[in-house]
Parts: sequence; C-alpha cells; structure tokens
Amino acid sequence: MENAQRMGIPTSQAQPLLLAPGVSVLERGWLSSNNILITGSAGNSRTALIDSGYCTHSAQTLLLVQAALQGRPLDLLLNTHLHSDHCGGNAALQARYPGMQTLIPPGDAAQVAVWNGAALTYAATGQTCPRFGFDATLQPGSALQLGDLLWQVHAAPGHDSHSVILFEPISRVLVSADALWQRGFGVVFPELDGEEGFDAVGQTLDLIESLQPRVVIPGHGAPFTDVAEALARARQRLQGFIGDPQRHAQHAAKVLLKFKLLEWQSVGQRELLAWAQATPYVSSLVAGLYPGMDVAQALHALVQDLVRAGAATLQGEQLHNA
Repeated sequence: MENAQRMGIPTSQAQPLLLAPGVSVLERGWLSSNNILITGSAGNSRTALIDSGYCTHSAQTLLLVQAALQGRPLDLLLNTHLHSDHCGGNAALQARYPGMQTLIPPGDAAQVAVWNGAALTYAATGQTCPRFGFDATLQPGSALQLGDLLWQVHAAPGHDSHSVILFEPISRVLVSADALWQRGFGVVFPELDGEEGFDAVGQTLDLIESLQPRVVIPGHGAPFTDVAEALARARQRLQGFIGDPQRHAQHAAKVLLKFKLLEWQSVGQRELLAWAQATPYVSSLVAGLYPGMDVAQALHALVQDLVRAGAATLQGEQLHNA
C-alpha cells in the first residue's frame, strides 16, 4: 500500500453508499491530492474532475481518469485551490482533453492569466507546476451542475486564502480539499507570509459544521463520516497553533521538506541544502526556527527531526523517504 501511495495509485475505494450518485474518489497518496470524478446518468450531463494531482504523477492521473471515464470525454476540470499538488496535472489533462473547460477559484485568476509563478507560490515552496489556462472561475455563493447534481461553491480561506469547497446538499457530500482532513487541515500558508490565517481557518471550520455534511471527501486521505470528531480534532490543533505559532512554523517546515522528499524519494545533503537555500519559505522558516545557526546547520536540525519522527531515514549523506 505504501508503495502504491508513493506512485500515486489509488490505495482504497470509498464505499459507494457513502457518496453522491456518480461520484467516485481516486484516492492518491500525499504528493498528489485526491481526484474526485463526477459523472451523470443523463446523456447530456457533463463529466467533471475535481483537482488533478502533482505534475510528476500526471501520466498516472491520465491513466486513472481515462479508465474511470470508460470512454466518456472529460468536460470539466475544477480546482479547489491552486497549490501544486491539486493543479499540477492541469496542463496534461488540458492537452489530453482539448474540449474540456477548466474552472479555478477567482482569487488566483489574474495570476494564472499572466502566469505569475512567484505570486502562485510555486517558487516559494520549491515545487513545480506546468503552466495551464482556465476558462471560468468558481464563484463562492454560486451553484454548479456536475453530473446529475447541483453543487454549492463556498469560500474556504485559511489553508489558502482563495480556496473553495464544494457541497452537494441532497446527499450532503462535502469536497473539503485541505480545509478539513480526518486528522487536521493543511498548513496555513497566509501565516507564513506574515498575514492572519488562523482566524480564517476557524471560520471555515464553522462553515463546514453549519453545512452538516454526512460524508467528507478530503484533499488527502479516505472519505470519512465522523465529521464531528474531525472538526473537534481540527479545532484542537488550531488552538495549539494559535497558542504557539512556532509550532505551526515547525510543522510547515517539516511538511515542505517531506513533500519534496516524497517527490525525490532520495536526495544528497548538498542537493537538499541547495534546494533549501533557493526556496524562500524553507530558508526563512529554518532561520526563524533555529536562530544562531546558518542554513546548513538549521536544515540538518530539521532533517534530524524528520528522522526521529520516522518520516525519513539518513544513511551517510543521503536522505531517504520513509
């Protein structure tokens, strides 16, 4: 199972009764976000895919989507937000399905139109995302027909200032992206930029609770129904970050390093240092977390934290994913 997750191959299937009609989840690992495919029974219903995974998994994404569509075209591609693990497969899908329309959150539309990689944070995180275009935006407060059902679009700032979530009120299925996982939520990136983000996380958790979802399809991990427990865990985690922002900064640094290690699988210490020095989020985080150390010393301390947590192994000069 672990190797399948690393390769971006689905490791489990959600029980069909948990989901809305026509909804299937291609559960990926952590490098690629889950892909949610929605099809309809009517001949004129549009097929839709929510989120496209990371770019290094694009070939696998195409194969998985093609197999799931069973000969039908893909009409719509939606992105809950534009972090690289959720939209890195956009370009490949647009090339494969030239008639497909792409919808993105409105807050990032101007940056995508001119392809401002710095504003889209790909350089800041040390991640990669091939350029893609879009046809329309997912306006919060609107509703969108996907398959046979009408899905509500809700703003969900916090993890990302411009993120949206999608809710189908009849089946009460929520696509929560990284706003809520079964055990937490995504790094609060606005906080890394010196902006307020924790309050927005709390407000988004309140919104999710008010929707009363029956089942949540998260951006990572299997769909779940213990929503009240997940919200309680998320709020407890949020309070911990509010009380100790350094704890959140350390968590963010580990996540960024682990993400890159998932991509590389193995990396030498020199290459890792060069990447950290060239990656603004990482270099600033380690400098703040380990004052008095240079970047190399601080990075080594962070690597040791990952090794002690069992998230990596270190053999000589080579760091390996675990």
